[in-house]
Amino acid sequence: MSKQHNCDVLIIGSGAAGLTLALHLAQNADVIVLSKGPINEGSTFYAQGGIAAVFDENDSIDSHVEDTLVAGAGLCEEDVVRFTAENAKACLEWLIEQGVNFDQEPGENGEAKYHLTREGGHSHRRILHAADATGQAVQETLVTRIKQHSRIRVFERYNAIDLINQDRNDQKACIGAYIWNRNSEKVESIHARKTILATGGASKVYQYTSNPDVASGDGIAMAWRAGCRVANMEFNQFHPTCLFHPSAGTFLLTEALRGEGAILRRPNGSRFMPEFDERAELAPRDIVARAIDYEMKRLGADCMYLDISHKSADFIKQHFPTIYQKTKSLGIDMTKQPIPVVPAAHYTCGGVMIDKSGKTDIDNLYAIGEVAYTGLHGANRMASNSLLECLVFARAAAKDITNSLKTYEKYIKLPHWDESRVTDSDEEVVIQHNWHELRLFMWDYVGIVRTSKRLERALHRVELLQMEIDDYYRHFRVSNNLLELRNLVQVAELIIKSAMQRKESRGLHYTLDYPDLIENSSSTILSPKAT
Repeated sequence: MSKQHNCDVLIIGSGAAGLTLALHLAQNADVIVLSKGPINEGSTFYAQGGIAAVFDENDSIDSHVEDTLVAGAGLCEEDVVRFTAENAKACLEWLIEQGVNFDQEPGENGEAKYHLTREGGHSHRRILHAADATGQAVQETLVTRIKQHSRIRVFERYNAIDLINQDRNDQKACIGAYIWNRNSEKVESIHARKTILATGGASKVYQYTSNPDVASGDGIAMAWRAGCRVANMEFNQFHPTCLFHPSAGTFLLTEALRGEGAILRRPNGSRFMPEFDERAELAPRDIVARAIDYEMKRLGADCMYLDISHKSADFIKQHFPTIYQKTKSLGIDMTKQPIPVVPAAHYTCGGVMIDKSGKTDIDNLYAIGEVAYTGLHGANRMASNSLLECLVFARAAAKDITNSLKTYEKYIKLPHWDESRVTDSDEEVVIQHNWHELRLFMWDYVGIVRTSKRLERALHRVELLQMEIDDYYRHFRVSNNLLELRNLVQVAELIIKSAMQRKESRGLHYTLDYPDLIENSSSTILSPKAT
């Protein structure tokens, strides 16, 4: 018999969204936080730039809203954008109360004020940051606070396998999840009155990504299999500037570098962004990423270069200490020479459809953070709105959950996980091969620039992979690679089918066959009931 755990609230994911929600709920509920790896290992930890909010008296919520709408290329839901911007400052003040030390500078009266930086798409300086390691500061602070709560249990090194639904009056209700204990390699289950997906995005579906290994689209795939709609999966943001070096792994170079004056150059040293957009290096990320991709292909170059060496060495070391140390360790002195860069898959703008309280199509199931589609980002996410979205919707979900949680309900016995007819796989090499094949053709066919023929090829390859993986899943015991591959292939299919439906180029979706915008464009919505 598999082991069953019980709790009021199950939060699948341990980044900014999941941990913020846990802390908001811990006074009123028993919470389990499921972390696929160590609790610090997630996209939040690696976020460098910062969090957007109106703190400057010369700035305004209206301006933040307008900048976000422009970046979203006509597909943002304006009421959601305003809801997020209006709640931004309060959420940042809550983070500060938790102990996050954002950078400060002397004000006009000698009193300290927060140092605000500016990033692509923003018309004002409104980015609070902790040097160039904001995500790390947020994650470590939240983890410290989590460990102080007796009503929060953290399960590290656990994969969520699938959600468990129960039919209630012709409506599906989530009652928990099957989980895989990576320590014991056993399947267990958790019964929860409320379940929240906070699993992050799906950028690992691409060969080159700035994301950590855990970003494998688990929550999106699980929600789809459970019966939830997804939206705007074709809009995958490629960060323009990831460090290009054989020993760098997936090291991101924050947008704030360009916000502070860094210039993109060709290998011969010439600048090129003014030729693509009047905003030059401060254009939205999709424009900058396509420009770099275009120049690399035109010149047959392995990379372009990001140059901030015209700034003083003291300025660079003070504002970008993490990047300075990283590049220095690789033999690059960014105070004297440009940094080699390439675009990489960075952020999933679409996801599981939710309302302003984080509720999905299934009763008692919520989704917050990058896993969710809120309507905030539209066709392109503006820099530093992502961690903000995590905080705002975690707080909104916490309010709804607290008001609707019925702790007097009895826990029930979940259906037993049956693996009596499965065996251990002796073909792990096949899983590895499928894994690499998927990520390579997604990069080649469904990347920064797309065509209808490339998308058709990608869909055909995905369908073949799905048959192989389904066969594996039925016959062999689960493993980390098999679970992630199963989810990535599902998400890849959703991305491809969404991209095939959009007969225009808008925001992050750029296709050579439909280069123009169409009038009255709307979000792409896929429903599992229609498949």
